[in-house]
Amino acid sequence: MNLINALAISIGVLAAVATWLCLGNSIGLQVWALFIGWGSFYHTGGKTEGLTKSAINHVWGVLVAAVALFLVATVGGSVIVTSCIVGVTVAVMVLGAHMPALSTIPAAVYGYASTAAFCLLTGVAIGDVGALVPAAGMVLASLVLGNIFGLVSEKVAGALAASE
Repeated sequence: MNLINALAISIGVLAAVATWLCLGNSIGLQVWALFIGWGSFYHTGGKTEGLTKSAINHVWGVLVAAVALFLVATVGGSVIVTSCIVGVTVAVMVLGAHMPALSTIPAAVYGYASTAAFCLLTGVAIGDVGALVPAAGMVLASLVLGNIFGLVSEKVAGALAASE
């Protein structure tokens, strides 16, 4: 079987499992964030190294976004103040790439954007650390689970492609 067909089968079946895992219970995992993490796994080159790079940079992006959200809530203010907070925290996130472990900037951006989107669109009380931390943690768990689904889909597809 060619690799594209093997990937289609592997990813398709695992996508159904991932969707059930996120929607079929009350854990709180976010299927869209899981898929972002899955894409990030492949975007960072796949294999164990891609999983590691993607997951570490998701952590970084989620952390920086959580700090940004908290600052926005506590400093508050105008669109100009919020824009400055976002600009400074994104610059800090990118500057993290000076450290090799944090050099996969797109994966950090996925973590930052996913955290901001989830918290802002679901009405998380971003000024309340007791609400912000679990929300950011759920986004991170979903992203990293997506990285793991990526690795599993890659291995299953590889086995299917090698079987013929």
